[in-house]
Amino acid sequence: MMTENLELARQQFQIGQNAFERGLYRQSIEALEKAVSLADRSSSLGGEVQIWLVTAYQAADKNMEAIALCESLSTHPDVKIRKQSRRLLAILKAPKLKLREEWMTKIPDLTQLDEANGKNKRASGYLPPAPRPRSRPTPAPAPIDLSQVETKDNGFVWIALGAIGLTIIGLIGLS
Repeated sequence: MMTENLELARQQFQIGQNAFERGLYRQSIEALEKAVSLADRSSSLGGEVQIWLVTAYQAADKNMEAIALCESLSTHPDVKIRKQSRRLLAILKAPKLKLREEWMTKIPDLTQLDEANGKNKRASGYLPPAPRPRSRPTPAPAPIDLSQVETKDNGFVWIALGAIGLTIIGLIGLS
């Protein structure tokens, strides 16, 4: 009986994680609450499920439930769970920053996308990308004829070496 509950708890935990990752927070909360009721709350699995439940509560704007559960996890027997709950609690209790509207990125509601997808692609707002114009390869630069390059020594190297030598002699004389 106990192993059946543990297996059911793991299944509900997996269902809750999958729902959370797809953004289905209410379904995630339901599955995770079932998993918590089936698992031993003081076990490492029970603690991990509760940590996920805290994040699901927070994602679903149930901050009071998230904080209460997080505070109860601060006395969990597993050190890892206690540490995670303290970190989450600090995040949950942190002051909220006021954001200006222009700083926000609006994510469009895509719930009608599946409905319109079967009916008409234009109704869903999807348009295929315009074909790109073909770019022509750039020709390689013409090779340089080295017989045309002036290679006569203009004495700059000797002047530079002389200036360096005088600088070194001057530094030695100052020390």
